[in-house]
Amino acid sequence: MAEKRPPRTLGPGHDQFWEWCGKGELRLQKCTGCGALIWPAAAACERCGDGEMDWQAMTGRGKLVSWCSFHQDYYGGMLPLPYDCILVELVEGPLFLSNPSGFGCEDIEPGMAVAVRFIDCEDDGGAYRLPVFARV
Repeated sequence: MAEKRPPRTLGPGHDQFWEWCGKGELRLQKCTGCGALIWPAAAACERCGDGEMDWQAMTGRGKLVSWCSFHQDYYGGMLPLPYDCILVELVEGPLFLSNPSGFGCEDIEPGMAVAVRFIDCEDDGGAYRLPVFARV
């Protein structure tokens, strides 16, 4: 059964990101001009301003660089409290904000190795697959 989640960002760039996630692939934009990885999705490269991007497959591996637990209900009871968020530095470099899978903040060690996995979710825009990170 799909988890009910707060609305995700949709629109140009974001729709393509969710399409790749639906295929079980973590892909980020890569500028064809300078080669910079772009996250979150953007219409133009932050580094050189080029508007041409490809979607580069990521390994899905990284390390935890920060984390927190939310104890306040920001989503009208949609997420059980408390819920944890993690900041992952992907091996390719970009920082990715996500949720832990199979562990909580009390289990985290700085630099802990993690890998992406996808869970079935739904929001007002419909069903989708959300990238979360599990301990390696």
